[in-house]
Amino acid sequence: MSAAREHILKRIRDANGSQSASRESEYQCASREYRIAGQLDLKARLDLFVDRLHDYGSVVYRCAEATLTETIGAAILKRGKSALLIPPDLPNAWLPDGVQFHPDRDSTYREIDASEGVLTGCALAIATTGTIVLRHTSGEGRRALTLIPDYHLCVVFASQVTETVPEAIQEMGRFAGVPLTTVSGPSATSDIEMTRIQGVHGPRILDVILVE
Repeated sequence: MSAAREHILKRIRDANGSQSASRESEYQCASREYRIAGQLDLKARLDLFVDRLHDYGSVVYRCAEATLTETIGAAILKRGKSALLIPPDLPNAWLPDGVQFHPDRDSTYREIDASEGVLTGCALAIATTGTIVLRHTSGEGRRALTLIPDYHLCVVFASQVTETVPEAIQEMGRFAGVPLTTVSGPSATSDIEMTRIQGVHGPRILDVILVE
C-alpha cells in the first residue's frame, strides 16, 4: 500500500472514529464461503447447461459421439449454410459430406467477415452460466475466427461441462498463459431503453452441439 493511500485512509478513519474501525473489522471478518463443487449428477448438469443456452437464444443439438458428424451436417443444413471456416486442426472425422469446409490459414479479417460462419470445438463449458470457454488452440481457432463471423457452430463434449464457475476456473488453471474467450450465448447488448441488439461484438447466431 502506498504511503499516500495509507495517509488518506487514516484521515478517513480518524474522522469517522471508532464506528469506522468497527465497520472495517466487520468487513475483514465477512464470510467468503460459497459453493465451489457441483452437486448435480451428469444428466442434471447437462440439462442445466442446455436450459441456460436456450435462455440466451441458442439452438442446442444433443447427440451421441457416433452421430456427431451427422448432427453437424443437420445443423448446418438447417441454417442454410453451404460452406464454413474451420480451425486447421479440427478433426476430419467431424466433417460431413455435402458442405465445404475451408481451414483458416491466415485468412484476412475481410475474408472471415465474408464467410458463412465457423465450426469449432471448445476448451470447457459452465452449466450454471451457460458459458463456453475457448482457449484458441488446436481445434478451437484463433480469436478472430470466433468473433468476426455472424454464425458460430460449437461442439461441446459432456466431459467438458463443469457445474460451477469455481470448478471452471480451477480447470482454466491448466491453460495459464493462453488467451481465453468466454461465450454465453449469441453476442448481444442492450441500450439505455433496454432494446436488445445481437451481433454487436461477436456472432449473432450461436448453435451448440452437445455430445453425450
